[in-house]
Amino acid sequence: MKMPRQLFVSALLILLFSSSVVGDDGERTTGKPIKKMILPGKAFLLQGRPMFIFEPVATPRKTGRPWVFYAATLPAYPDIHEKWMHEQFLKAGIAVAGIDVGEAYGSPASQKYLDACYREMVRRGFSKKPCLLGRSRGGLWVSSWAVRHPEKVAGLAGIYPVYDLSTYPGIERAAPAYQMTPRELEEKLDQYNPIEKMNRLALAKVPVYIIHGKDDKVVPLEQNSAELQRRYQRAGAGSLIEVQVIPGQGHNFWPGFFRCKELVQFVIDRANKPES
Repeated sequence: MKMPRQLFVSALLILLFSSSVVGDDGERTTGKPIKKMILPGKAFLLQGRPMFIFEPVATPRKTGRPWVFYAATLPAYPDIHEKWMHEQFLKAGIAVAGIDVGEAYGSPASQKYLDACYREMVRRGFSKKPCLLGRSRGGLWVSSWAVRHPEKVAGLAGIYPVYDLSTYPGIERAAPAYQMTPRELEEKLDQYNPIEKMNRLALAKVPVYIIHGKDDKVVPLEQNSAELQRRYQRAGAGSLIEVQVIPGQGHNFWPGFFRCKELVQFVIDRANKPES
């Protein structure tokens, strides 16, 4: 049965005006915002996934501009708690970017989007060696990417980051994202769990700075940040990692996590390192 011409035209007009318009660079120019932004910047779709860039006003260099590769980029993140921190990066002339891969927990299927985000930033004139920053579950995102590309990492920073997926989200919850059964994922943890491959970063001499609550029950300190520090030490790279442990704090919104001057300065210094 054919749709009457007038009804067809009306439906087409409704579709056109209710849908967003996407520009040549993938930016949505009208319609519902791609992402809630805590600071001025750009939000657009890249390979169908929301990507954002906080970009400093001053851009003294046309190529090799410093930036922070941030995760987790979910609809709620970066959030208002992090605003001061990201403002410091922008004031220092450093951009911040990330892409929303959903609750993928560092799985291989999600890594192609992180690759796409990286390529997009390089295409826009940003450095080939960003500093990576992972908050909570975002630690799985950036560390999974980092161990695949240690030569592209200027530094790794973390705010109570996850590096061992068996602690968070746990094998049961992570398995679907890896397109495996829990048993299959458990049998292949040495292949997919970032903490098992962190020696690659130590051998590549990638500096690390982490702030983590001593009483964190969601992302336990010992199996994540402290374990990464031990692995760096065993690899003879202990001087390259610093873990600031905060007594009496867990997995929460304590302002000190997001106003850590040492972490901010580490990120600024590493992002400003030459690409080579």
